[in-house]
Amino acid sequence: MSKVLHFPKKFLWGAATAAYQIEGASDQDGRTDSIWDAFCRLPGAVVGGQNGGTACDHYHRYREDVALMSSLNLDAYRFSTSWPRIKPDDAAVNPAGLDFYSRLIDELCAAGIKPWLTLYHWDLPQALQEQGGWANRDTAYRFADYALDVHAALGDRVRVWTTLNEPWCSAFLGYGSGVHAPGIQSRAQALAAMHHLLLGHGLVVDELRRRDPGAKLGLTLNFTIADPLDPDDPVDVDAARRIDGQFNRAFLDPIFNGEYPHDFLADVEEYGLDSQIRDGDLDLIRTPIHTLGVNYYHGEAVTGHPRADAENAHAAPVERQIAPAYPAADHVSSVSRGLPTTAMGWEIQPDGLYRLLLRLQDEYSGPAGTALYITENGAAFDDEVSDDGAVHDPHRLEFLRAHIVQCHRAIQAGVDLRGYFGWSLMDNFEWAWGYAKRFGLTRVDYNTLERTVKSSGRWYAQVAASNQVGTAP
Repeated sequence: MSKVLHFPKKFLWGAATAAYQIEGASDQDGRTDSIWDAFCRLPGAVVGGQNGGTACDHYHRYREDVALMSSLNLDAYRFSTSWPRIKPDDAAVNPAGLDFYSRLIDELCAAGIKPWLTLYHWDLPQALQEQGGWANRDTAYRFADYALDVHAALGDRVRVWTTLNEPWCSAFLGYGSGVHAPGIQSRAQALAAMHHLLLGHGLVVDELRRRDPGAKLGLTLNFTIADPLDPDDPVDVDAARRIDGQFNRAFLDPIFNGEYPHDFLADVEEYGLDSQIRDGDLDLIRTPIHTLGVNYYHGEAVTGHPRADAENAHAAPVERQIAPAYPAADHVSSVSRGLPTTAMGWEIQPDGLYRLLLRLQDEYSGPAGTALYITENGAAFDDEVSDDGAVHDPHRLEFLRAHIVQCHRAIQAGVDLRGYFGWSLMDNFEWAWGYAKRFGLTRVDYNTLERTVKSSGRWYAQVAASNQVGTAP
């Protein structure tokens, strides 16, 4: 029998986007290339040779999009600022670039929607990449300079600041596998990038804590639940340990404990991470944070044995050759458990979110007094437009419902979870997948740029308005 689950009174309901995925206007008002602009020009790097040059044209349609958010009853909007729009080529501050975000934030505030700003969602200025990008330690300091410029202009209205989105992707997909920008394939550079991303995070949090003691500061990490395919097989158990270490703990441990996991350091020893770590770095990285953003899409069963049916959950079907994402897990592969999958081929595992939240609360965020927020959760499906123009997406609706139920379950178990942001507000440029995959609560017609709220979006609007969810559809 279906029950109605009520969330805490101040629970925050929102939706999320990222600058390069929705803004477009990639060469307007002084903006220069990011690494994604350059990466999209590489032959075979992006499905269909597509790019974010126009995307959803949010840059020109932001007022329409804020009205859309209001119609969805959103409490908050998580978005990112574009580094090359605000500081083209990482040079002087571009007033026109900052003004766009100022106008967007004013529109959000007038609508009663909390602006939740992410400083880095993967669009490094290409000019910095030509100096080594995140593999160059100096980029961490350039990031801090950029962050302080953004805060100086917008900090009077933005009270929640996220430094990085998914540094695992930035480091290991961007500099390891090469499936993301900048397309580098080097394990040593991937690990250097990981450390410098975390250093940049620490530099920003440390400085903003002094400049703006009332601001809520944090970052967003993506997580997996890595289960051994055979929990009684030591080879599979070690495979799960490696994935957990290189996906989850390599970021959680320095942020909360001020050290990299010892087993992780041993796994990657040959790639020179130790040489990148200087005195004081880990003290900066562990600067206390107020919020930890949790991005969760799926878990995985892993094995350390050769399998003909092994899967790569992080690869788009691109023509350009890519390398393994993990620096020290060549023999590890993901294997289907027969669960339903999304259009990305990702297994749907709502209970994995519950397990993840309990672990974070018990081992990391709880002891630190850090609040948790689901900052991304959603699914791509092959949406169909009905003859009347409506978009009925029951699979996405059920995906969201099932995961939100697990959020409530975690809260009841004592997890300090304070909000949920659906990914995404609208269909958008899905990185190496181009426009082939749709995650939106709202459909975007890429020919006309017309927005149409899907049935999942209308359902989510009811959840946000009522602050409750049913345990069955």
